[in-house]
Amino acid sequence: MRFTVQIQTADFDLSEEVARLRHGDAGVGAVCTFVGTVRDRHEGSSVASLELEHYPGMTEKSIQSMMAQAQARFDIRAARVVHRVGLLQPQEQIVLVAVTSAHRGESFQACEFLMDYLKTQAPFWKKEVTPEGSRWVDARVSDDQALLRWGIQPSVDPG
Repeated sequence: MRFTVQIQTADFDLSEEVARLRHGDAGVGAVCTFVGTVRDRHEGSSVASLELEHYPGMTEKSIQSMMAQAQARFDIRAARVVHRVGLLQPQEQIVLVAVTSAHRGESFQACEFLMDYLKTQAPFWKKEVTPEGSRWVDARVSDDQALLRWGIQPSVDPG
């Protein structure tokens, strides 16, 4: 396991994922992880659930491409992205980004770089269920600004 992407409906175990990522690599001096979870509130409304959709195949290729960019930009040894799809409830895990390197700085930067990409560019669609009804969730302006600092222009929504 060096640079892998997994899209799944099932939950993931953080300890298990990190152990697999580190396995057999004595050069790892740092592991940085980010776990995103479903919030119970968004834009002033309570959130009962979140449904995530994606294009199988396209999503994995897109994330693999960004992982290759992370590998070229940062001195990292391995990375893993696990992203859930389907119907999720508040407090459930949505995404894991895990990165290993010899030193912490590279892991932190690569993890943040990958997460900034996932929030704005990866082909996922999120629909929240609130007391007011269902609504699709767009990337926030702050997410687009975070991507710009890496020199990446946010995608323009054709719709």
